[in-house]
Amino acid sequence: MRRIRKERSLTLQQQADSLSVSPAYLSALEHGKKGRPSAALVDQICVWLNLIWDDAEALKRKAVMSHPRPVIPVAGLHENAVLLANLLSHNIDRLTPIQSQALLHQLRDALGQSDDD
Repeated sequence: MRRIRKERSLTLQQQADSLSVSPAYLSALEHGKKGRPSAALVDQICVWLNLIWDDAEALKRKAVMSHPRPVIPVAGLHENAVLLANLLSHNIDRLTPIQSQALLHQLRDALGQSDDD
């Protein structure tokens, strides 16, 4: 959302005024410090940014996956799944954006998902 807004030379204040929310709330969403926005707000954002089809769907998918404190339930899973969840939990802050992107791509590939899923 932030990238698109900035590409279009739109300000956070303009967006906040149009959506009737605070600029602080939108900033927290953009920086991953707030939980998942409502589907209605995401729809309003898509309209405000004039997003159509693929771009709107991509923003909606990202919004669904945007929780700042994800939980991975591992009870009953095999040992390697528990190890993977804990390894990520304890080290995710050490990954560079490029490393994160590479791991994400590898995981999606292993699960048979596209980068757009």
